[in-house]
This record gives sequence, structure tokens and C-alpha cells, in this order.
Amino acid sequence: MMDNLRAAGNHVVLKIILGLIILSFVLTGVGNYLIGGNSDYAAKVNGHEISRGELEQAFNTERNRQQQMLGDQFSQLASNEGYMQQMRQQALSQLIDQALLDQYIKDLHMGISDDQVRDAIFNQQAFQTNGKFDNAKYNGLITSMGFTADQYAEALRKQLANQQLINAVANTDFMLKGETSKLVDLVAQQREIRQAIIDVNALAAKQTTTDDEISQYYQQHQSSFMAPEQFRVSYIKMDAASLQESASEADIQSWFDQHKADYSQPQRNRYSVIQTKTEADANAVLDALKKGEDFATLAKSKSIDPISARKGGDMGWLEPNTTPDELKNANLTEKGQLSGVIKSSVGFLIARLDDIQPEQVKPLSEVHDAVAEKVKQEKAVDAFYKMQQKVSEAASNDNESLAGAAEASGLKVVETDWFSQDSVPQDLDFDAVKQAIFNGGLVGQNGAPGNNSDIISVDGDRAFVLRISEHKPEAVKPLDQVKAQIADTLKHDKATQQAKEQANKLLADLNAGKQDVLQAAGLTLSASKTVDRNAQDPVAQSAFNLPQPVDNKPSWGVSEDMQGNVVLVALDKVSTGSMPQPQIDQMVKGVTQNNAQIAFEALLENLRKEAKIKYGAAAQMQ
Repeated sequence: MMDNLRAAGNHVVLKIILGLIILSFVLTGVGNYLIGGNSDYAAKVNGHEISRGELEQAFNTERNRQQQMLGDQFSQLASNEGYMQQMRQQALSQLIDQALLDQYIKDLHMGISDDQVRDAIFNQQAFQTNGKFDNAKYNGLITSMGFTADQYAEALRKQLANQQLINAVANTDFMLKGETSKLVDLVAQQREIRQAIIDVNALAAKQTTTDDEISQYYQQHQSSFMAPEQFRVSYIKMDAASLQESASEADIQSWFDQHKADYSQPQRNRYSVIQTKTEADANAVLDALKKGEDFATLAKSKSIDPISARKGGDMGWLEPNTTPDELKNANLTEKGQLSGVIKSSVGFLIARLDDIQPEQVKPLSEVHDAVAEKVKQEKAVDAFYKMQQKVSEAASNDNESLAGAAEASGLKVVETDWFSQDSVPQDLDFDAVKQAIFNGGLVGQNGAPGNNSDIISVDGDRAFVLRISEHKPEAVKPLDQVKAQIADTLKHDKATQQAKEQANKLLADLNAGKQDVLQAAGLTLSASKTVDRNAQDPVAQSAFNLPQPVDNKPSWGVSEDMQGNVVLVALDKVSTGSMPQPQIDQMVKGVTQNNAQIAFEALLENLRKEAKIKYGAAAQMQ
């Protein structure tokens, strides 16, 4: 039961619902705000159209998420048309749910104020540097995603409204004190047990088997005695690290001269801006500045951008790749220089260049060792690729051995012992190498050696060329090889059956009040021990399925321990246990969250039932 409660508290769907993160919403879903409608729509929800573009973006987002999560396994799934169609339908279903929630929120008149939006932006860690809001980072991030400040704020407002609804549903469930107390008593309950073990291995040693029994078992279970496909492989391993050479001072200087940008910080400019809605307002601000009014004071009172206005218009330090085009095109080159009125996508701007940090380049002496290492690595990689070319040509020209490839590389051919897919030598344990060995392309007819492989690159700095020296296909092991194994299995099965029959007979006698039957059977009850529901021992778990003892007489049952022995269990006492308050709180939280999830799913189900949903052509796989 504790496992079920933990599962409730860690339910994936619930965590997704309750743990929505603002920035990840922006990165994956906010792009839908910028996609226009299309007559070839995906669905209409109570008249609201979900466009083909929205569906394509949601589908691609889910595809990218699964590709990152599953890695190489995803390529196999992606080739399954049914699987991709299912993913597409799931993406559309989520868009429909979102549309229904948006409409429901609107019907409830739930609103998010400008102050709530502003606070959410200021508190978002992605926009902070050293725990404080960084205006430059904020502008750079939303600009790189293709948003203006207004577009981002509107998307965020919608997301916060969603969270408000979700929290409202999630916080409605609770547990009464009496319910909590009863649940604690049940979960923390303890039981005192004794046990008598019937040793199955000891009984198995007394069993016998016949050749007919062994042969019959072999015929019926041949799939259990398969010898896996096996290989012996010859290979040459090339490693860029082994090809490193020393770097001359001339090489180091030349490389540094070509890569100075890697060791420099570009020029940075610091701007302040005042943003207005109209050109007339901007001209009025510009006139005031020319008359000597303070820029920061005007920014705080006149700018409609709440973020920069709060800091007196300061945008922070901006590098060329984070500077908006409007500021670049203003051609401000001197400290204190003021722009004219700048028309932008968010209104009109007045900008001032506050400070300039010129480009800074580290001297070679400061980075000499790092540059030398780079030169050595590049030389090694160059030699590595040249060696690969030679080995590839040699392996192609002499396709019946690796002798030519070994001569071209100056490396030795390595021969493996026999191995299967479950026992690949460590040196060959790479996905690309295993794919080449096990896909069948290098095996000749009737298991004979086939051709040399192409060059197989691994991790970018290692490469292999190989061939299958010998091959054994999957086959059933001969009876002689598995006869002893089958005999042991049959003896153990017979012993287990005998032990269960004995235990059931003893159980009937014990329940009838015959207390001396255990001694007569040569069995002894162990000392009493206390167990709880968290015990992993199957004997302890079985004790919680037994009825409570009556009149100081034990309650009896039969179980098996983790060694496969049959066990008679005596339940002597049931008592309530205790639970630390933090654990009680966590348990209650898990139960209430699970109930909240059920309520939220019920809300969505009701919204779907009452909605008019019409699917368009774009809902199908393209």
C-alpha cells in the first residue's frame, strides 16, 4: 500500500499539471501565438480554430522531446507510421485541451494583472544573473525566440491564467483528521510472526529423475536452451589520442593569430532607452532631454516598458549579438550620445549610449599552454583522418583479410574469442560497432567470413575497421549439454510440489488445533519478529493477508521465502505503529494530489463532452 501511495505522490501526469514552468512553456508552446490561421485547419473547438501551423509546431515539439529522451531508440519508433500518427493525435489532443481550458478560464472571468505578469518575469531564474533580474539577458532571450516584449507578456499572461485554474482545482481536495488517523493506523500497522521453513533444496537432493522425464522436458522447453548467435572478430582500432605530436612555437603563434576571436571579448555597449506609444510622445521626451531634464527620471515617469523604466531606462551591457537592430541602426558611437526618435515594433524609442567597453584580447603568453594543446589536438585529428583514408582504401582493395589495412596503418590486427550480443568485448562495446557486427552484412554464406567493414567512427576520435572471422548461428543446445541442468530443475520442481503438499496438510492440522504436528514433522518455529508493510520479504508481506489472531491463538498461513523454500507462518499479534509527522504530511499530500489529478481529468472530460469539436484535414498524418 505504501508503494501505491508513493506512486500517487509521484504521478507523472500530475507533476506535469502542477509543475508547469514558465520558460519551458515559452520555448515549446508560445510560438503558437505567432502562427496565423489556415483554411486547412486541424480542429475547431467551439468555433475556435486550431491551425495546421499550430499542430505542426506542437507535433514537432513532442517529436524533439521524445528524440532527446529516447536517443537511438527513437529512430526505430519514428519508422513506425502508426506510432507517429499516435504522437500526432496526442499533440492535437493537447491543443484541444488547451483551447477548452482557455475558454473555461474566460467564462470564469479569471484574470491576470499587469503586476502579476511583471513579477513573474522578474522572478524567472532564466532572466536573472547572480539572483537578480538582468534586463539584457531578458531582452536577448525573448528576441532570440522571435518575440517582442508585448508578445511575450501576453503569452505569459495566458500561461499564468492556466496555472491559476490548475491550482484552484488542485487545492480543493483535503483529508479529514479522522481519515488521516485511520490511514496512518493502517499503513503503519505492525505484525508479530514466527515461521517454520521446509527446506526445498534438502528435499530436492532426495528426488530422482528418469531419462524419459528429462527428454520430455527438453522437447517441451527447447526455447529455454538456445545457444545465442556467436562471433569471432578481427579488427584494427585507430585512436586520435595516440597520434599526438609536439607543437612548435611557430605553429602555436599561427594558430593563435587565426583564432584570436576565441580569446577575446567583443566590444560591449551600455544603453538606456525610453519607450513611448506614439511618435508625438517620443518627440516630447526628446525635447525635454535636449532641455537638460534627467534621462533616468524621464524614463521612470514616461517609459511604457515597465522593466527598463524601473531601472531608469538602463538596458545593461549588450554585446553585438544581443543588441536589438533598432539600437544598432541608431549609430550611436560616443558616450552620452542621444538618438533621435526611433520607430520600432514596440512603439517609439529614445536611446542613449551610456558607456563603451572596447574589445579585449588576451595575450598569447596568457593562453600559450591551452593553444599548444589545441595545436597538438588538431595535428592528431588531421593525422587520424589521413590514416582512416589509407586504411579504408587498403581494406577495400584487399577484402579477404585485414593484412593490407594493418600495413597501411602500422597497427596490429586484434583477434577476439567467441562472443555473443550479451558478451561483447569491452574494446568493441560501441553502438556503431555492434550494429556492424550483428546486422548480418559482414557474414558470408553458410557462416563463412564476409567482407571487411567500412571505417566505423566512434566518439569522433576513434575508428575501427573489422571483419567477421567466424560465425555460429543461434541453435538449440544438444541434450547432452543441458541434461544435468534439466535434471536439477525437475528435482527442484518435484521438491517444491512435495513441500507445498506437506505445508498444506500441516496447515489443516494446525487450524484444527493440532499443535504437535510441526514437531512430528521435524520442523521448528523461529523466534518471534515484528514486521511492517515496508518489508520486502515475501513471508512478511504474506502476514498482512492473514486474519487477525483470536483468543491468543496464532493465525496460520503458507508462503515462500526469497530462497524458494516453503514457509509456514504463524501470526501472533497485530499492533498499531507510529509514523513521523513529515512522513504523514507526505502521505496526505500524495493522496490529495492524486485526488486532485482525478478531479482535473474529470473537468477536462466534461469540457470535451459539452464542446463542439470538428476535425479538419490537417489532423491527419502528412
